[in-house]
Amino acid sequence: MDKPQLPAGFGIAGVTSMRERIETLVQNLDKTIVGKSNSIRLVLVALFSGGHALLEDVPGVGKTLLAKSLARCIDGRFQRIQCTPDLLPTDVTGTNIWNPNSGEFQFLPGPVFANILLADEINRATPRTQSALLEVMEEHQVTLDGLSRPVPAPFFVIATQNPVEYQGTFPLPEAQMDRFALSFSLGYPTEGEELSMLQRLGGGVSPHDIQPCITLDEVMALRAECARVTVEESLQHYILDLVRATRTHSDITLGVSPRGSVAFYKAIQALAYLEGRSYAIPDDAKQLAPHVLAHRLIPAGHHRPQRLVADLLETTPIP
Repeated sequence: MDKPQLPAGFGIAGVTSMRERIETLVQNLDKTIVGKSNSIRLVLVALFSGGHALLEDVPGVGKTLLAKSLARCIDGRFQRIQCTPDLLPTDVTGTNIWNPNSGEFQFLPGPVFANILLADEINRATPRTQSALLEVMEEHQVTLDGLSRPVPAPFFVIATQNPVEYQGTFPLPEAQMDRFALSFSLGYPTEGEELSMLQRLGGGVSPHDIQPCITLDEVMALRAECARVTVEESLQHYILDLVRATRTHSDITLGVSPRGSVAFYKAIQALAYLEGRSYAIPDDAKQLAPHVLAHRLIPAGHHRPQRLVADLLETTPIP
């Protein structure tokens, strides 16, 4: 992946320093995640667009390593939830416990009170527990016993699920899938990349070796800068044409929601910013459409969502 170049005069104060920090962020992730430049870019798009990421991948390809490395790079608090059928909603959000010393209930925060939350094998949790993430992913707060508590900012969820093994799993409902801005997979490494992994054993870089290169406040500032990226009206219509086509396609039972339109728009802005532009182009939308739209679709019959999105990209006129 080409190193992100922020255009001169565009961005928050100290644009040169910020450009260097973003480059360092990418370089640090490249040190721990071998050969996954596109996946690194996508996870940064999700982070800087203010959304969340769903990784649908087989075990052992570096999903946890990616989440830990990202948390270390931004000097954020990392928490991991291993989802299992016996996991309770309060194991996610936290609960009130009785404190005999004070004679009152005391709130014990759950793992969602973090900056980077890894929900591993999220589809192994029951629907009741899965729903515990709905409010916090959208509203960035947890409500318990009538009291709402905000989670730290930024708050970013990386959830994983195995796309092959479905025994003992609970498919995520449409409302939960819609909370994820992007969905993608890391995939198996190439032979050369896997050889590089083996050669790094014993002398490689672990997440603990990474030095933070961007602060949490700067992540929030970068999100604000991404929101300032220009999306011309013609490109806005192209975004809506793609989204609305999913609602009328004969092979799609359920199309993309308005929340999906907003996520698509914000992701395009973030990608343009990471590519060093103050404006978005149609290629940004074409690159992100499979990752933003496909997991939000319910296809009819045995059609694959990715194939349907590819068809829409071929048939929808480009501005």
